[in-house]
Amino acid sequence: MDLMKLTAVQLSEKIRAGEIRVAEAVQAALDAIEEKDQTINAFITVDREGALKAAEEIQKKIDAGELTGPLAGVPVAVKDNICTKGLKTTCASKILYNFVPTYNAEVIENLRRAGMVVVGKTNMDEFAMGSTTETSYFGVTRNPRNPEHVPGGSSGGSCAAVGAGEVLCALGSDTGGSIRQPSSFCGVTGLKPTYGAVSRYGLIAYGSSLDQIGPVARDVRDCAALFSVIASHDRKDSTSVELEDYDFMGALKDDVSGLKVGIPNEYFGEGLDPQVKERVLHAAGLLEQKGAQVEHFDLGMLEYAIPAYYVIASAEASSNLERFDGVKYGFRAEEYRGLHDMYKETRSQGFGPEVKRRIMLGSFVLSSGYYDAYYLKALRTKALIKKSFDQAFAKYDVILAPAAPTAAPKLGESLSDPLAMYLGDIYTVSVNLAGLPGISVPCGSTGEGLPVGVQILADCFKEKTILQAAYTLEQALRKEEQHG
Repeated sequence: MDLMKLTAVQLSEKIRAGEIRVAEAVQAALDAIEEKDQTINAFITVDREGALKAAEEIQKKIDAGELTGPLAGVPVAVKDNICTKGLKTTCASKILYNFVPTYNAEVIENLRRAGMVVVGKTNMDEFAMGSTTETSYFGVTRNPRNPEHVPGGSSGGSCAAVGAGEVLCALGSDTGGSIRQPSSFCGVTGLKPTYGAVSRYGLIAYGSSLDQIGPVARDVRDCAALFSVIASHDRKDSTSVELEDYDFMGALKDDVSGLKVGIPNEYFGEGLDPQVKERVLHAAGLLEQKGAQVEHFDLGMLEYAIPAYYVIASAEASSNLERFDGVKYGFRAEEYRGLHDMYKETRSQGFGPEVKRRIMLGSFVLSSGYYDAYYLKALRTKALIKKSFDQAFAKYDVILAPAAPTAAPKLGESLSDPLAMYLGDIYTVSVNLAGLPGISVPCGSTGEGLPVGVQILADCFKEKTILQAAYTLEQALRKEEQHG
């Protein structure tokens, strides 16, 4: 039996039933990584020794009946900007190439409590800045469907690892679409939770008011199971919110009768690939057949989302990345004259071009004379975008949209034109500005065989509504595939 062909929930069921040992499952993932990752480059660090050791400990707890959760014993990959005690956490950068945290992020503790095994840390755009996983210091990650194309970003390593069958599920982080867009490009399912639903303690920050850790998996059930594991209230994170109920798998009902689905007209205008448009509208048609009420409407404010997002994210990045100066940890330039020169040389050599670009942009919009003109205006725009969504959710249960305007571009195409790369985030950034949850579900492929993802959004803390709609759509697509 090829264990990597199972879903994560199925694998755990077999482990808990005694049909498979945890060490076998971990070994299967390690073998798959060894076989496929020379091409894909989804991992920066693979913790072979640590994973096999953890597998033995977890096996004892499962045998003793202490671990009974739906993902006990399952190997998982973690994006390399989430701190793991004793395991390198580099943010895919030169400046943190040798950084080993002394503590675990809260989500890592949650994975351990659930009996999951971290097998390694995945590649990403440097400090999560990028949409293609091409800005990594450790080389580009390739799309598992076609290695000539990008996997998306910045969680491209996590999505490519799941898409290639190296692991069954992974954690990513989403600042402006960094889980949903690569999920769409790699043909996997990725959830960006409501801001505050998952602790950000131990996530190396890019934009603190926008970042959110979320699950990436092969299907909606696995995504819901992993979200149930990582969602928790954490006193160490002042933005963490306590939810009434953490059983997200209970929401997986194949039923959308009476669900009101809004499709924003702005998401279907100029720049949207006709093949992507066709697949997304086909998904909307399937929900309608299942009893949902589908309606097109004007959302408004969308044209302001990209400028507002890049002003706010860059401003927060310039503050957050101030701590990487060569003094306490990470890379330090070898030759310098005095303290200030050491800062300058370390940052010049340690940060990549895209990170420097965003630090410069952030420093500019926060500088005296420009703060009011740019940063405060962006914050006011953010509030107006949230208001537009509030008005939409007063009328609709969910919003349906493309996750990206095109399928995955070829390697090298995006980096030559950074502005085009930024504009590619058009369908995802407004969700982060408003703190909303969103999921990307595969809804078919282009003529070239590249995956297309549909994005389902809902109001804050309505993940159950999203998961139910996504699950129903997934079932309808599967049925269509079987009869097709």
